[in-house]
Amino acid sequence: MLRYVYADQLDQFPRLAEEMFTHRAEQFRTRLGWDVCVDAQGLEKDEYDLLNPLYVIWETAEGGHGGSTRFLPTTGPVMVNDHFGHLTSTPIRSPHIWECTRFCMARGQGPEVAAALMLGGGELMNGFDIRHFVGVFDARMVRIYKRVGSSPEILGSVGKGREQISVGLWEFDKEAQARVAARAQVPIELSHLWFERDFGNNSVLEFAASA
Repeated sequence: MLRYVYADQLDQFPRLAEEMFTHRAEQFRTRLGWDVCVDAQGLEKDEYDLLNPLYVIWETAEGGHGGSTRFLPTTGPVMVNDHFGHLTSTPIRSPHIWECTRFCMARGQGPEVAAALMLGGGELMNGFDIRHFVGVFDARMVRIYKRVGSSPEILGSVGKGREQISVGLWEFDKEAQARVAARAQVPIELSHLWFERDFGNNSVLEFAASA
């Protein structure tokens, strides 16, 4: 199932938190060879994890971390402006555009989990008046986005082939939601229930309201 957890709530989910940061280290440093910081406990964290981001996490039937992604409003510091501004014509700042980063999948998880994480992103859009997500991704992700039925508009790229890095902008209309829900094998009604469980009827994020 999907969980929506702020960074300052992660202590309520110690197993999910530890496995999420451990799987991030395995994916981004070990498998992909990215230059990321991994601490002595084997956890991958960066400066954006200190900004109380919102994590969308797939919790497995056994209670473990199956996959996750991280969201921050672009009204504050975000990776796309701080490190990849050369790929966009102007800085991206809007209360209606949030950045999605650290899309991570645990080993052995299939495309259904990737689709479920995107479905969770769609719930955020619908619940918090977000019109677009922006994110930086590498060439391997293009195939994954196509498989789950949610490909972005490319704003800019650098590099070629497997080394290409791009900035993309996502919308999520009802048709896209239906495609992703079908790929995730999650009924849309159940996805709504998971969102309401964590947020209730209050769809105003504190850091978004103050932005």
